[in-house]
Amino acid sequence: MKSYRFFAAVALTGITGLWAWNSTHSTALAETRTAKEPTYKTRPKGSVTYNRDIAPILYKNCATCHHEGEVAPFNLTSFKDAQKRAKQLALVTQSGFMPPWKAEHGFGDFEGEMRLTEEQKGLLKQWADDNTPEGNPSEKITPPTFPKGWSTGTPDHVAEMAEEYTLEASGSDDYHCFVIPTSYSEDRYIKSVEVKPGDRNIVHHVIAYLDTSGQARKKDAADPSPGYRSFGGPGIVPAGVIAGWAPGNQPYNLPEGVGVLLPKGADIVMEVHYHKSGKVEKDRTKIGITFQKSPVDKRVRTAPVINPFLNIPPGKPDYTVESDLTLPGNVHLLGSTPHMHLLGKEMTVTAVKPDGEVLPLVRIPKWDFNWQITYNFKSALAVPKGTRLHLVAKYDNTTSNPNNPSNPPRTVHWGEQTTDEMCLAFVPYLVDDEHLLQGIEPEGYPDFGAGARRRKH
Repeated sequence: MKSYRFFAAVALTGITGLWAWNSTHSTALAETRTAKEPTYKTRPKGSVTYNRDIAPILYKNCATCHHEGEVAPFNLTSFKDAQKRAKQLALVTQSGFMPPWKAEHGFGDFEGEMRLTEEQKGLLKQWADDNTPEGNPSEKITPPTFPKGWSTGTPDHVAEMAEEYTLEASGSDDYHCFVIPTSYSEDRYIKSVEVKPGDRNIVHHVIAYLDTSGQARKKDAADPSPGYRSFGGPGIVPAGVIAGWAPGNQPYNLPEGVGVLLPKGADIVMEVHYHKSGKVEKDRTKIGITFQKSPVDKRVRTAPVINPFLNIPPGKPDYTVESDLTLPGNVHLLGSTPHMHLLGKEMTVTAVKPDGEVLPLVRIPKWDFNWQITYNFKSALAVPKGTRLHLVAKYDNTTSNPNNPSNPPRTVHWGEQTTDEMCLAFVPYLVDDEHLLQGIEPEGYPDFGAGARRRKH
């Protein structure tokens, strides 16, 4: 979930400013990291087989994207599929390029982690080196199956583009926003959201924002094409975010009593990142929304940790900025979504408790704009009042950065264009003292969607 014009949002969320990271915190943080995994010990030649060793790895970590109709360029759901790509699989997994899980191992505990162990990487390499033995048929496991329709069941509301969007055959990637009215006359709480790309060959990722200001409609009306173009965000100050999708991401499904607010009359602004395939393609992406049927006692807030005061000089390979946000009460953190643009190098997000204990939230040691993932915790993380959400981000504004959009490099500030930068992390959370069913709705908590709320008391 991505970005917006933030000077208004800074005031909205009560950002507390920057603070210095000291050696005590650095030492405590280093102690949270797990020991390095042991290296792979080669097995007897020919003993690593597809049926016993390789298929379980590929089915769990790769087939979600690498199956018929998905965005990945080839399938990995059979022996022949994997055998044909064995050397390539060994290469991309040894380098860490695949699977596209960018979070550092041991720095946070995440749901749905797609990360290979050193053992699994070694098995893939040895299998390729040993000429890909298939193995004993009795050890063959059943390939995974994938739903054709909505994986979360029939949604209550389907938001879709008003018309198909035609994508040109070649050229740079296209970031396009589509405005979809919801027209509800009362606030609703969302239980789950599922994004269903129309053409998975070209849809790289989708972010679903909310707009209650009407500004997105004006931008849409001013652009002659369906929707409007906007890089790195919707080009407005949105009233919230309800979903994000990238290949391999699964839809969230909140428990009873908890919901994401959909304000009455809100527009969904669906930002789609398109990657051109070499031929003219058409897309009509949909979003399926299921509402909570039982009463909601807590709503999901989103705390944005931001540094909008970027001034990244040319020639700097390791330009570092920091930011923090202090939580005014006891909360449970649900995850984290880091965001930078093309100069981004690495980002670390932590929670620093009042007693100085440092809790790792997420660290991206090799930032990749093309793989922006929401990292959801396996279990909600309880933190007390006064905890500071802290962000450290590094940028590479040199010619050595192959993603640098400017040659020669230039000074870069905050902005929404390709040549601009951003520095933020979204942290969704629940407020412990909130009980909407009792009329208890604490004020003063940072919330990305605060501007959309309808005050009830």
